[in-house]
Amino acid sequence: MRLLVVGKLSGQLSTAVKMAMSAGAKVSHVETILAATHALRAGQGADLLMVDYELDIAGLIEANEAERIRVPVVACGVAADPKRAADAIRAGAKEFIPLPPEAELIAAVLSAVSDDNRPMVVRDPAMQQVIGLADQVAGSDASILITGESGSGKEVIARYVHQKSRRAAKPFISVNCAAIPENLLESELFGHEKGAFTGALARRIGKFEEANGGTLLLDEISEMDARLQAKLLRALQEREIDRVGGSKPVKVDIRILATSNRDLAQAVKEGVFREDLLYRLNVVNLRLPPLRERPGDVVALAEFFVKKYAAANGMPEKPLSAEAKRRLAAHRWPGNVRELENAIHRAVLLSSGPEVDETAIRLPDGQPLAPADPHARAAQAASFAAESAQRSFVGQTVAEMEQQLILDTLEHCLGNRTHAANILGISIRTLRNKLKEYTEAGVSVPAPQMGASAA
Repeated sequence: MRLLVVGKLSGQLSTAVKMAMSAGAKVSHVETILAATHALRAGQGADLLMVDYELDIAGLIEANEAERIRVPVVACGVAADPKRAADAIRAGAKEFIPLPPEAELIAAVLSAVSDDNRPMVVRDPAMQQVIGLADQVAGSDASILITGESGSGKEVIARYVHQKSRRAAKPFISVNCAAIPENLLESELFGHEKGAFTGALARRIGKFEEANGGTLLLDEISEMDARLQAKLLRALQEREIDRVGGSKPVKVDIRILATSNRDLAQAVKEGVFREDLLYRLNVVNLRLPPLRERPGDVVALAEFFVKKYAAANGMPEKPLSAEAKRRLAAHRWPGNVRELENAIHRAVLLSSGPEVDETAIRLPDGQPLAPADPHARAAQAASFAAESAQRSFVGQTVAEMEQQLILDTLEHCLGNRTHAANILGISIRTLRNKLKEYTEAGVSVPAPQMGASAA
């Protein structure tokens, strides 16, 4: 993450900066709030501001807001005067760090406020295929369109691609196209010159220039209006942008990633998204399966979130109970990873025993998770396995596809021929004939496992 420190670097503040750098932050420094706003306006991006609480924090936030620069602020100060710390929070600071600092507190605040600590947690084969493709294309400069339901982790995999790319040491800049009003998005992306419109008091560098050398993520690009889509297409084709009110183009060297939770091909048919822009963005498509299609990730993610929120709230880390794991794995999670994360955060706070048990895990309406049905879960797992297998068939012959689908489904049914035939939609006789054919050709066929009938 990028940290901009505001204040005089003397004594304990200097120590705090060194600790932040040890925690992985890329640190830059200015002494005054005017210099801070100027640096941000000029394209020196930051994910977090650490500001001496003797400075005018409210004035800094107000000046940034006037320029539509929204970067979270943490205050810091020597002696931890309770009144001044409270004043800093009331002024808009997200947290207060007392000086002299503690390394663990610095790391925890950086992680909590910036929320940049989002590693890939992958166990399920369906998601491993996506990661495999991401690894293949990360080293290129190809544009990537990341699609999937809301909350499925599109920005997380975008950061993963950036970190695996040759641009990893350069900025990763994310713009939420749905969260910025249409009339402001052009300035946010391309910047503006002084006097370009009412309120443009100075030149403002946009996200394209801020990301120069690195990666720009256009989050929820389907929400961008048609006029701006045309300007974006030109920027992608020419690798240059025009600031609002500018008189000459500005060259940029960036890699573009985009996300959408909508079907952009359908949006093209409806006339609300440009077909040529879709082709330009969709050089590679990474489709993230929803959490219900990657059941193997649910418990692994839950365990990661337990550790994360126990540490963030200064609470002891507890294991998930066996029943909690069963119920988590059986739930469909319509809100995907985001819903799971919120549920586990609540559970960490509500848990009172030695484990995080099923009674602590609540849905947004306060209801507990339903008990798991083991028979339904087995059928669901086999169905997901078949869906996952079908998605990996590109480049194979029909016979190879059929063989892989049959063997994968049989394996996930623990060798049970009847269950596999039902899922595949063929007769048990047809399945047995196919398996006999494979065996005679020297192909290994899964045998019924202990406790599973051959049927």
